[in-house]
Amino acid sequence: MPRDAAQVASRLRLALELFSTGESMMRQKLTRESPGASEPEIEARLHQWLADRPGAEYGDAVGRPVPWPRSAG
Repeated sequence: MPRDAAQVASRLRLALELFSTGESMMRQKLTRESPGASEPEIEARLHQWLADRPGAEYGDAVGRPVPWPRSAG
């Protein structure tokens, strides 16, 4: 983990920039798939995709879902 605050800030900015780029790309894809859809419809579809992302229903990690907090065992 980087100890320098400037490096941490730079990495966070990069992560946010990548998210924004991905969101823009998905918006373009949704617009291409439904050329007659209004801007509010596209935004609603984008928000739905962000909430449900097929293939990542339980997050982006590999493995199986477990209850949290985990019980001591």
